[in-house]
Amino acid sequence: MAQSDLVVAFTGASGSPYGVRLVEVLLRAGRTVHLTISPAAVEVLETEAGRTVRLPADEFDPAALLGPAASGLDLSRLRYHHFRDFRAGIASGSFLTGGMAICPCSMGTLAALANGASENLIHRAADVHLKERRKLVLVPRETPLGLIGLRNMVAVTEAGAVVLPAMPAFYTRPRGVADMVDFVVARVCDQFGVPHALAPRWSEPAGE
Repeated sequence: MAQSDLVVAFTGASGSPYGVRLVEVLLRAGRTVHLTISPAAVEVLETEAGRTVRLPADEFDPAALLGPAASGLDLSRLRYHHFRDFRAGIASGSFLTGGMAICPCSMGTLAALANGASENLIHRAADVHLKERRKLVLVPRETPLGLIGLRNMVAVTEAGAVVLPAMPAFYTRPRGVADMVDFVVARVCDQFGVPHALAPRWSEPAGE
């Protein structure tokens, strides 16, 4: 347990490649990642990334989640927690972390956080980060945005969260989907001070 540990949660919004890539990048940076995944996120992972993930802790396979990238990673740094396991360390403020990202963040999860409802470990861990004044980054992927969702974004921002929508930029001249994913993941990493070379900075010339 250390303040350099980071919590990552996947929920049921579209955008699972962002979450998978984020976990990979954090592990490559030498960070310990505490991961929890909702049942809806499992369905999205299957649909968007072709990854079949099993939720029971004794059946969870990091390679099934990370795919070919898993072979080059230190998987001992990936600590998986079932989304119903309130005994997990991340459910308590006494468990030190460097922050949490919900990537992607469904509008249902956003609503739960905005209203203080802790129905699962994802909600509880996020609530812990808010009450302990630790970094909480939410990555919603929804369009168009309704009034309720917008109000919920204001509420969580007022509570201390960072709302970081999955909005890839084009000034980097992305060559494909992977570059667009990396742009969003880079912005999440910046929030936690994790070094990376995923995308050029505004002051750097984009590659031709």
